Amino acid sequence: MKIAILSCFHPYRGGIAQFNANLFEELGKEHDVRAYNFSRQYPDLLFPGKTQYVTPEDEAVSIEAEALLDTANPFSWGRTAREIRKWGPDVLIVRYWMSWFAPSLGWVARHVGKGCRVVGILDNVIPHERHWFDAPLTRWFLRGLDGAVTLCEEVSRDLLALRPDIPYAILPHPIYTHFGKKLPKEEAARILGLQPGRKTLLFFGLIRKYKGLDILLQAFDLLDDSYQLVIAGEPYGSFEPYRKLIDASRDPGSIHVFPEFIRDSEVKNYFSAADLTVLPYRSATQSGISSVSNHFEVPMVVTDVGGLKETVGERGTGIVCDEGTPDNVASAIRRYFADPQLQEHLREGIRAEKERLSWSRFSHDLTGFIQRL
Repeated sequence: MKIAILSCFHPYRGGIAQFNANLFEELGKEHDVRAYNFSRQYPDLLFPGKTQYVTPEDEAVSIEAEALLDTANPFSWGRTAREIRKWGPDVLIVRYWMSWFAPSLGWVARHVGKGCRVVGILDNVIPHERHWFDAPLTRWFLRGLDGAVTLCEEVSRDLLALRPDIPYAILPHPIYTHFGKKLPKEEAARILGLQPGRKTLLFFGLIRKYKGLDILLQAFDLLDDSYQLVIAGEPYGSFEPYRKLIDASRDPGSIHVFPEFIRDSEVKNYFSAADLTVLPYRSATQSGISSVSNHFEVPMVVTDVGGLKETVGERGTGIVCDEGTPDNVASAIRRYFADPQLQEHLREGIRAEKERLSWSRFSHDLTGFIQRL
C-alpha cells in the first residue's frame, strides 16, 4: 500500500511528533510510506511553550518529510493537496488533536483525489481546554474523513457524538520504546540530585492546568517525610502558582523541579528514579505519559477521567482514584507503598501490556482497518 502521513515530524518536537516517527518507521517495513510535514504548525502567538522545534541538544528521530502545510495560510493547503495527489497514495493518514487544525486538514482531506481514502488518527475530538468553536470546526473536519482511529473509548464517544455514521476503530496507544533501557534507581537518583532511599513520585510531561499538578502538590503535603516528588516538564503558561504551592509546602526541599522540555536521552533518568508515576488530571483522553511509564515498568496513580481508567485501571497497570482530590490522590499513593503484593501485581500488568501494545501490532491493526474501508 502507498501510505501518506500528514502531520508534524522533525524538526517539531513533542509526543505527537514522536508517535508519528514511530508509526512512519513501522509502516515503512511493509508499505511505501511518505511523510508530509507542516511548514508552520502554529503561529508563535498561539504556542504557549518556549519553542515548537527541536534544539541541537534534542535527540528526536529525524524523518525525511516534505514541509508543505502552513495551517494559517490557505494558499499552502492547495499546494499540499496537489503534491499528495501527484504522488497518488492509496490512503492519507492525518493526525488530529485540536480544532486549530480543522480548516487546513479538512480542506486537504477533501482534495487529495477520489482514489485516496482519508483516515484520521484522533488524539482528541474535543480538546481539554474547550472553546465554543471546537465542535463545529471538528464536525466539519470529520465529514472529510472516510474513517477514524481513536486511542481510547472516551475519544470514540466524542467522535460518534459529532459524526455517528463514521467507520472507526479503537487502537490503544503503543508503548514508546525509543527512550532506552532503565537505569539502576540509585544511579538515576544520583544523576538528578535526589535524596537516596526515599519513595519517589514522578509528575512528568508538559505542565498545563488540566493536568492537575496543583492537586498533586496538595496531596504531597498530606504525605510523611519518607517521600520526595519530582516534577519534570515544560510549563505551558506561568509556573508561578505552582511555585507558590511549593514554597508554602511542609518540605520544599523534597520537591525537585525540572521545568524544561526533557530530551529523549534524559527521559530514562526520571522514570528510572521513580517508584510511582502520578497523573492527577482534571480531564484526559489517553496519555502518552502512561506509555512511557509502561516502557520503564513504573506503575501509576491516575484520576478517573477520560480514558485513564480504561487504559490504566482496567489493564492493571495502576491505581485509579475515584475523585481527583488531594485526599484521594494521597490515599492511593499510601496504598501503593503499603502493599508489596499490589506493587508486584501492577508490574506484572505492565509487562503484559508491553507485549500487547507493540508498534507492529498497532500498524497491523491500522492497515487492516484501512483495507476494510
